[in-house]
This record gives sequence, C-alpha cells and structure tokens, in this order.
Amino acid sequence: MEADDSKETLTPDVSADRPAPASVCVSRRRCRLIAGGVFVTLAYSLWCGGLYLFQDGLVFPAALAPAPDSNVPDTIVQLAVETEQGRSVPGFFIRHGAAAEGKPGPAVIFFHGNAEIIDFQSRVEEMYGRLGVSVLLPEYRGYGRARHVGSPSQEALVADGVKFYDELIKRPDVDPARVIIHGYSIGGGVAAQVATQRRPAALILEATFTSLASFAWRYGVPPALSRHPFRTDEVLPGLGVPLFIAHGRHDTIVPVEHGRRLHALVPTSTYIELEQGHMDLPGDAPEDPYREEIRKFLVRNRILGE
Repeated sequence: MEADDSKETLTPDVSADRPAPASVCVSRRRCRLIAGGVFVTLAYSLWCGGLYLFQDGLVFPAALAPAPDSNVPDTIVQLAVETEQGRSVPGFFIRHGAAAEGKPGPAVIFFHGNAEIIDFQSRVEEMYGRLGVSVLLPEYRGYGRARHVGSPSQEALVADGVKFYDELIKRPDVDPARVIIHGYSIGGGVAAQVATQRRPAALILEATFTSLASFAWRYGVPPALSRHPFRTDEVLPGLGVPLFIAHGRHDTIVPVEHGRRLHALVPTSTYIELEQGHMDLPGDAPEDPYREEIRKFLVRNRILGE
C-alpha cells in the first residue's frame, strides 16, 4: 500500500516555552505596581474618610463618662444656658469664701476633661474652696446632665462656655474683674478658645495640648482632617492675659512636650512640671504645694489678696 502523503507532519509547538519579551514583563510589573498603588490609595482614602466621619467618638468619648449623681448638694446652685436650638445646658455654681451679694469675690470657670462630668469635680471644688474662690462648672453637650442636649463639638462647647462666662459675671457675688478661666486636658482647649472671646483676669491650663489636630498623625491622617482642631498654640500668644501652665512629666496621654511648647510660645507664663501623670493632678490636700503655686500666681496678678 502506498503511504498517505496527504497527512500533515505534526511538529511540536515550542513557543510556549520561550521567555516572554522583556517589554511584556515590564508591562506586567508596571500593571502590578499600578494596581497595588490604586489599592493602597483607595484603602488610605477609606481610612481617612472613616476617621473624618467618625472622629467625634474619638475626640469626645461621652459614652465613657459616668452617670450623673442622683442628688445635688444644697451648696450647689444650678445654672443653665440655652443652645441655639433652645435647649438647656446645665452648670453648677459653688460659692466660696466671703463672696456675697454686695461683697463680690473672685470666681473660676472650670472646663473639665474628657470622660468626666461636672458632678465629680471635688479636686477643683476643694482646691479653690481653700483659696476662697467660687467655682462655676459648665457641662458639655452630650455629657452627664446634658447627655440629651445635642452633640459635643469645638464650636458648641466654646459657644456654651462664652454664655456661661456671661452668666457668671452677672452674679452679684462675683467680681467681673477677678474671673479666672481654668481648663484641664481637652477643657484647656475649650478654656483657651473661650478666652479669645471673653478676656479673663487669668488663664490656667492643666495637661493641655498644643492642638488637638496635632494628634491626627497618631492615626496616620493629616491634621487638616481634624474637625475639632482646638489650636491652643495659635491663640495663646495673642491673648495678653496672665497665664499659668501645669503639666505632668509622666503624662502619656498628652505628653509633657505639649506643655513645654505652650510655655515657649508665651515665655512670660508661669510654668510648672509635676511628678504626675495625666489623671492624677494634685490640688485638694490640706497642705498642697501645687495649690500654693496657684495661690501665689493669683496673688501676683491681684486676683487674691495676701
């Protein structure tokens, strides 16, 4: 039989074993890099967007604050200011010293820290009580007795603080020329901002940050995304009021460098460092060096007598 010449001779295809051209490899690597870059950019954008939208819970952890006391002592006068929506934000006023109608005395408006409420400020009440200074404690929206009065924000807390200041100086037992603004931690940010709108006789800052925006990089986002920047560093130099700054050397929440920078911005300020952390500032003991430093500061600035 004759061979079938119509059959094609099959030859192996070796093209699959050939290495891809260099240009193809470069294109693949470039595509992988671009895809990776797009993924990282998208993930970072989502992270920044999430923090921007939900930062209120980080800045103002009102849910961590204790519930208010069921009873209000008879020594406390309850005050209130109205929000722009007509709702009431409460405050406590405690008269100290010889202050009375017809004999007004010095007073301090104290802005508390985060996760705190006005019901539990015995340290401040006792410290100023021993100095003969009356105390006004404004609550923050969303906290304690104001937990159902809107949400906290820089704008809201400062606006309420200004109104409380105005109510305080109307009292016949308060000398408007001897009103102190005192803030602790985030309350220091509120205090400094209020002092830009109402000039106090003195400003006292405890464990206060240069700005809240400066903490943004802790979460890997730029400070510009902070909706509540509390730029204490920007407002202090222009205030022109007697300034007392205290900071704990062992503060891990607001490191002591913040207090040192604020003092450097206002070199005429009185600055002390304490062997404390963030949550254990002194002031209420019968013989307390810290309270004595505050007393001397207030005497130097003619808010207290000798």
